[in-house]
Amino acid sequence: MAGVGQFDIDLFVRILPDLAFGAFVTLELTSLSILFGLIIGTIAGLARVSKNPVFFGVSTLYVEIIRGTPLLVQILIIYFGLPAIGINLRPEPAGIIALSICSGAYIAEIVRAGIESIPTGQMEAARSLGMSYLQAMRYVIFPQAFRNILPALGNEFIALLKDSSLLSVISIVELTRVGRQIVNTTFNAWTPFLGVALFYLMMTIPLSRLVDYSQKRLGTYEVK
Repeated sequence: MAGVGQFDIDLFVRILPDLAFGAFVTLELTSLSILFGLIIGTIAGLARVSKNPVFFGVSTLYVEIIRGTPLLVQILIIYFGLPAIGINLRPEPAGIIALSICSGAYIAEIVRAGIESIPTGQMEAARSLGMSYLQAMRYVIFPQAFRNILPALGNEFIALLKDSSLLSVISIVELTRVGRQIVNTTFNAWTPFLGVALFYLMMTIPLSRLVDYSQKRLGTYEVK
């Protein structure tokens, strides 16, 4: 085996299945978290543009707290802090909850900005046609806003995929955790961590290209 600090091609080939498993877990956790984050973020984003002071106040407080604190701290609070009040979670659910809540706050701001990018005349025109506020948001405003926010949503998914590496601190065996375990058993840091970086690139680059392709296909609304 190559010495410490050297890239060992034989070791790299042997650890590929383990790294692939870690990458699969990372994708699974990120996909579930972005799904729940979209639900949370859409609701919070709509509340952020609501004229109801309660909805606006609660959503603003949520966004400010989550965006103003590190994700690592949020993970530790959910996993280690909640048991103090009788809520015990396994690592995977705790990690998904933490990522979803964090992602939801950022998606809320993306949704808010997307909605506010649509001219107010669009809402007025929809209401003049007899649509309710919710109907106007569903059929007129949100479809236009979605095209505008698609690139930002794609970037959020990529950022969350990389941020999921923080879940290794609560013993979730995702990609980064697998790399650390291999380092501890082989005493070779270069090979496993370069492999980890390679797998992250293999996941993020296609996603970036997909976002670019989708943006070109859908285009953006330019309302005169």
